[in-house]
Parts: sequence; structure tokens; C-alpha cells
Amino acid sequence: MSKYDNTDKGALFKNDKENERQPDFRGTINVGGTDYQLAAWVKTSDKVGKYFSLSVSESQMQTKKEEVASEEDPF
Repeated sequence: MSKYDNTDKGALFKNDKENERQPDFRGTINVGGTDYQLAAWVKTSDKVGKYFSLSVSESQMQTKKEEVASEEDPF
């Protein structure tokens, strides 16, 4: 059985918000083999109506993988 390939794929899920500043949706996306965190807020504009405002940040898991790789003994 082959492992599922998540490269260049992602998903957003409804976020249980504790305050209004938190995103309405959260999730992850993989771009070119690098994992990122996604956050989305539902906003409303007079011109276009409802839309998503997005934020992308490096995944903490990806950052930890890079830290571990840099700490490994090169010999």
C-alpha cells in the first residue's frame, strides 16, 4: 500500500473561536514539500460581499524538523 502524497494540497476546518480576533477557519497546506499553517477569516465588503482573508505561516512542525536537521552530527 502506498503512502498518501500531500504535496501541494491543503485543507481548512472550522475553528472553535474563543474571541473575535481568532480565525474562523484553520488548517494546513503543503507547497512544494514544505508545510504551512493557514488561517482564514470571513469578512464582508460592500463591493464584493463575503470573502476570505488569509494568513499563511510556517508550520511549527516544519520549523522543528529544520532545527533537528541542523543539530544532527555531520559526521
